[in-house]
Amino acid sequence: MKPRHHHRSEDCRAVSAVLQRVGDKWTVLVVSMLGSGPMRFNELRHAIGGISQKMLTTTLRSLERDGFATRTVFPTIPPRVDYELTDLGRELLVPVTALADWARANTGRINAAREQFDSTPKQ
Repeated sequence: MKPRHHHRSEDCRAVSAVLQRVGDKWTVLVVSMLGSGPMRFNELRHAIGGISQKMLTTTLRSLERDGFATRTVFPTIPPRVDYELTDLGRELLVPVTALADWARANTGRINAAREQFDSTPKQ
């Protein structure tokens, strides 16, 4: 029997790897914040409530490693460090923003579906 859908393993791995990187809540928030322009570390930390210094550092390093953001150090005392989206990061901002808009628009429907599911007796 032939499979109806042909999926190449390398395609599945590529999609999985990208979704793993951009699918966590901190990445989405950091990318969204950087979408309005370069920001310093502490500006980002204050703008994103609840993120620890360690998690922000980890997220920014991952975004930089994957080519979504750049880190620029200015030779001042103390050194000033700005983070900014790359062209690839700005492209990522498009689906991230669309997904965030969709989530906000459909939160009520999702919550209603969950309530209905949770209140239905399971067999």
